[in-house]
Amino acid sequence: MALNLPQSITFKVLGIGFLALLMLIPLVQVQSLIGERSGLRAQALADIAQRWGAAQNVGGPVLAIPKRVRVQTSNGWITQDSTEILLADRLDIDGTLATEVRSYGIYSTPVYTGELKISGQFLTRDLRALEGRKAAPDETRETTYLFDRAELRLPLADVRGIRRISALKIDDGEHAFGPANGNGAMRAIALPIDLSGWLKTPKDDEAHRFELNLTLAGTGSLQFLPLARRTEAHLAAPWPNPGFGGAFLPAQRAVDEKGFSAQWQVLDLNRSYGQHWQEGEGGVDPAAAAFGVNLYQPADLYQQNERAGKYGVLFVALTFVAFFLFEVLKKLRVHPVQYLLVGLALTTFYVVLLALSEQIGFAWAYLAAAAAVVLLVGGYAAAVLQARKAGAMLGAALALIYALLYGLVVSEQYSLLMGAIALLAVVAALMYLTRKVDWYTYAAATN
Repeated sequence: MALNLPQSITFKVLGIGFLALLMLIPLVQVQSLIGERSGLRAQALADIAQRWGAAQNVGGPVLAIPKRVRVQTSNGWITQDSTEILLADRLDIDGTLATEVRSYGIYSTPVYTGELKISGQFLTRDLRALEGRKAAPDETRETTYLFDRAELRLPLADVRGIRRISALKIDDGEHAFGPANGNGAMRAIALPIDLSGWLKTPKDDEAHRFELNLTLAGTGSLQFLPLARRTEAHLAAPWPNPGFGGAFLPAQRAVDEKGFSAQWQVLDLNRSYGQHWQEGEGGVDPAAAAFGVNLYQPADLYQQNERAGKYGVLFVALTFVAFFLFEVLKKLRVHPVQYLLVGLALTTFYVVLLALSEQIGFAWAYLAAAAAVVLLVGGYAAAVLQARKAGAMLGAALALIYALLYGLVVSEQYSLLMGAIALLAVVAALMYLTRKVDWYTYAAATN
């Protein structure tokens, strides 16, 4: 017994929709594969960073001054030792980067070797202000700053990246850095310094100027820490795709195909922490105020593969709709198994795209994978629909769909707008092509 008119069409449409949703299974597996390959890439880049030098955070010299507090309790005197961190009055960093791309297997990442000149000054009045914070002497509490046992620390994220460092010139002396003994939140190299002589100078505004040169290797990113009352940094590199990130953007910058140059200015008023704090004190995080540059690679093929996969169901559905239109307009019949085979062919596009993009780049891989699937589905459609013209038209429609998908993938800012306009155009085209179809007559003919 034949189905009635509405039931036949409804069953057909629902069946096609079910097959489109069924394609979610291989598409989800493809997304999982992309995540796995991306994880392998991240591990490879971590191996490069471990051998070359990781992303670097660099600050100016800070003073670490031991502080001893003796408190009288019912059980006697208790001594509490801590370290006070004191920042410089001014910090200037002038740097240039030599960049290159390092590879580990099929994966690559930008690395750099930076030549940094770090200079600035400390003020005597900051030391005296620190000493003035001691509580008024009484019989139950004594506070002492051990200025003769201080350290001068240079914060640095990854000491493995140090290629060369000069002696620190401060006042009329030179001092060599060694490993830091502190357990603070900032990793650093350090040198011992006696500050007691600074307090003997008669002028509060006495400046103690410092200077050093540092050759530093790192991977992907270089950030500066604003560890002074006024911090200025200038950086230049022959890298045409910088990503300026962190807490502060450059006050001035210039970017062209030959590279970039940028300059930052940060005041203590711009930060969330002051000129001094007790080491280990909660709420003080200099890294949160870091600023600098990322050596950005615009062609992140895994992100592009992931974005392409997100539109997978949509384009499988559009292809199924195109097949269904040929059924209606040409009065042909396509079996659900044939829809299923076409859907599987469409999902293989994403696996081929991922595999090829790791070898030849995303754009060429996309062209090759799309051409292969268009020829495969177009040829199959010509055989199924028993019409070369119909197969060619379907192949052309599929090529247009993949061209649209490529535009959505590579256009980060306008992908939503493009997608919305494309969907509206597709719905309008469907309504136009089927405006004269008598669905009741079609259903009766297919029963």
